[in-house]
Amino acid sequence: MMEAWYILLVGFLLGMRHATDADHVVAVTTIVSRQKKLSVAAMIGAFWGLGHTVTILLVGSLIIYLQIVIPPHVGLFMEFSVGVMIVVLGIISFRKFIRPQESAQETILLRPFIIGLIHGLAGSAAVALMLLTLIPSPTLGAIYLLIFGLGTMAGMMVCTLVIGLPYIFTTRLHTFHRYLGLATASFSIVFGLMMMYELGIGNGLFTDHPTWTPE
Repeated sequence: MMEAWYILLVGFLLGMRHATDADHVVAVTTIVSRQKKLSVAAMIGAFWGLGHTVTILLVGSLIIYLQIVIPPHVGLFMEFSVGVMIVVLGIISFRKFIRPQESAQETILLRPFIIGLIHGLAGSAAVALMLLTLIPSPTLGAIYLLIFGLGTMAGMMVCTLVIGLPYIFTTRLHTFHRYLGLATASFSIVFGLMMMYELGIGNGLFTDHPTWTPE
């Protein structure tokens, strides 16, 4: 029993650390850069974490219970989709800072949730494959996935609170805030393109001999 509790505690802490992965932070920062309240920034982190938890739990459980083997092309494509999403987010954010709109509130619930779903889909294989070697019980593995997801939710809420500070504190400095947002959006586009290139060319997604290590 104590060993199970220890495993779940480690899962929660690893989930919090998982939230700080570079592609996660870049994606949510692109949305948080347009917000004006810390409470909204925290909500963005919460809904990203909720979406991430849904796919981690569903897809990860299928992998654990059914012993599904994900082909390298499929695994790379799931991660490649994250790069595409980050580029799209950057373009949307860039356009909004070029032509400021009065509100970006429509994104609070839906967009971070969808981003979390895609991130969870890309990361579920790595987490589930790790559990297959470390946790012999499928039921405990599924509970671990849930706890891991809750950890990512908590970790991302903290991240978005911290990330949101410079954007929120500079909202009255309109010119500076606008250029800060444009810089963030531009970085998002470049980061996403580099990620796509690394997966598509470096890891061979578009070749007959892909190399994929779930991370």
